[in-house]
Amino acid sequence: MEQENQNNAQHFLNLIQKSRKGKFKVYIGMSAGVGKTFRMLQEAHALLKSGIDVKIGYIETHFRKETHELLGGLPLIPRRTIFYKGKQLEEMDVPAIINLRPEVVIVDELAHTNIEGSKNEKRWQDVVEILEAGINVISAVNIQHIESLNDDVKFITGVEVQERIPDDVLRMADEVVNIDLTADELIGRLRDGKIYTADKIDTALRNFFKPDQILQLRELALKEVAGQVVRKVENEVPKNVALRHEKLLACISSNEHTARIVIRKTARLAGYYNSKWYVLFVETPRESSDRIALDKQRHLINNFKLAVQLGAEVVRVENRHITDSILEVAQQKQITTVCIGKPHLNLFKVILSTSIFNRLLNSLSSSNIDLVILS
Repeated sequence: MEQENQNNAQHFLNLIQKSRKGKFKVYIGMSAGVGKTFRMLQEAHALLKSGIDVKIGYIETHFRKETHELLGGLPLIPRRTIFYKGKQLEEMDVPAIINLRPEVVIVDELAHTNIEGSKNEKRWQDVVEILEAGINVISAVNIQHIESLNDDVKFITGVEVQERIPDDVLRMADEVVNIDLTADELIGRLRDGKIYTADKIDTALRNFFKPDQILQLRELALKEVAGQVVRKVENEVPKNVALRHEKLLACISSNEHTARIVIRKTARLAGYYNSKWYVLFVETPRESSDRIALDKQRHLINNFKLAVQLGAEVVRVENRHITDSILEVAQQKQITTVCIGKPHLNLFKVILSTSIFNRLLNSLSSSNIDLVILS
């Protein structure tokens, strides 16, 4: 009874704390130039006309004429000046925002990395601090900056984006709005000089702004927002309406590349279903800490860190029988979907040997657990 009272009190405390936090709205787009900043400033003007105390915490217009003109009449909170390596640089002034306590603050470039020496390494961490102070935030980010999409974006564009935000940051949002354009419309804006200056247009057209790449990035953005809508439905629709609550188990080996793919793709699935998920590593005698190569140990630890960052709970067990461990953990955690990687020259090749794989498949099937092989 005492434990139940403590749980009830904690639940009520969580509700109180949640109600004190500011609301969070994020504009998302497939690339630079779709109009995220423009839309944020339009919304700021509309809020101001409605009597809402809205201020600009940080905005980056990139000197785009139409966007820059919208700054007129909007109250700006001055940026703080930082001297770094002999240069005078500017960052968002988080303490000033919290002290002024506007009802709504506009914060652009959510994935931005702050100057070394700042309180927070990333701007998204600044935003969390502002939200926790009870201030509502409207922000923006491009689809390529989402952590679990890093491999997909690299495959599409050939570029590994360095500035990324954890998926959980988007899941914090009360509202996510996609700013959508067709590839032709976006390229038209680029050619008209509405995105970059004339000297950068040809380079952009040869690189990031290719129609096939834009189309694939657009698909990622649409899927992300659709996933956010699904999560909103999950949270707001009575639980008895749902058929079952998904729980995913990502099974990884010490193969660095495959493990990273499995982790990121399972994170996407978990995000889509708004579900709890786990990462399982079965340490066989061949991969005990005193026998596994140091570089493999390091990569394995990094993948555990990635999994935790993306919202997973890591489960590590010692067992010479991988299949047995998968089934045991699946039962313990009430897993609905098991995710494994496409086999390479590693221990998962053993799983897919006929008898063992059939046993795994039959056991999961009888337990109404789905099996997904991620390539």
